[in-house]
Amino acid sequence: MGIIRVNDIRLFTNHGCLDEEGKIGSEYRVDVEVKADLRKSAQTDALVDTVDYVHLNKIVKEEMAIRSKLLEHVAQRILDRIFKEIQLVDEAEVSVAKINPPIGGNVAEVVIVLSDTRKK
Repeated sequence: MGIIRVNDIRLFTNHGCLDEEGKIGSEYRVDVEVKADLRKSAQTDALVDTVDYVHLNKIVKEEMAIRSKLLEHVAQRILDRIFKEIQLVDEAEVSVAKINPPIGGNVAEVVIVLSDTRKK
């Protein structure tokens, strides 16, 4: 089993329960970790035999562009697409952080983390 991480994907989008969040938008950071059998790609040196991190980044960008009230909802959509589109992935973890959330205090970020394993 191997691990591929795509860390610190920075995006500006408009998630949140408040109307103002939908209009003004916020900064977000997404981290993705997937576990897969990477032995074949380690031998073949072929992109087709591994998890393409460009594909992971594309999934994150597309799902983050769809407005949601809850970060959990966005993270679940990202997980669902990873398992649907990348058959090599056995396990995945997604963290979505809202930078400087509007919660009435000096808070750097709020982060939700969801993980899942491929259903057999």
